[in-house]
Amino acid sequence: MSDPLSAALAATVQSARLARDLSANGLAERSGVSRAMIGKIERGEAQPTAALLGRLSAALGMTLSELVARAEGGERRLVRAADQPTWTDPVSGYRRRAVSPFTSGPLDLVEVVLPPGAKVSYAADVYTFVYHQIWVLEGHLRFHEGDLVHELDPGDCLVLGPPEPCAYANPTEVDCRYLVAVAKRRS
Repeated sequence: MSDPLSAALAATVQSARLARDLSANGLAERSGVSRAMIGKIERGEAQPTAALLGRLSAALGMTLSELVARAEGGERRLVRAADQPTWTDPVSGYRRRAVSPFTSGPLDLVEVVLPPGAKVSYAADVYTFVYHQIWVLEGHLRFHEGDLVHELDPGDCLVLGPPEPCAYANPTEVDCRYLVAVAKRRS
């Protein structure tokens, strides 16, 4: 593992799986991630991508923000900017900062910087139990929501519709910075 947060994510995935009394096979079936890859992630032998973490967190019944916050440890009401966990996707270079303190509350705020030319895709099941908004702060974001493509510029805010496969893409030559607000849907 290249950094403490990645090592903590590995342990968090495993503890969340065990807390739900799921075998690695069970998590593999729910997430569509191979059992071998889950084992590598849990042992810290592979650094998962954002898309992979999204699939695992959805299969574990939590948001990606919640998974990252749990890896950081402890419930807090205040988290200073310098203490907000940042994670970088090893493939796309996408940088994700968990802005919200980790609490049992229903809302997570996440700041993302998507590098030029980068694209990060998520399966529809990642969005099954969440209400999701994207607010572009800097740059340009091309957001694919199923077959629909949204071109978003600074100040634009998009509320996602029903769960669809989605992709965040930065077709420009400068960083795109946006805020994602994720709230758990009430069951």
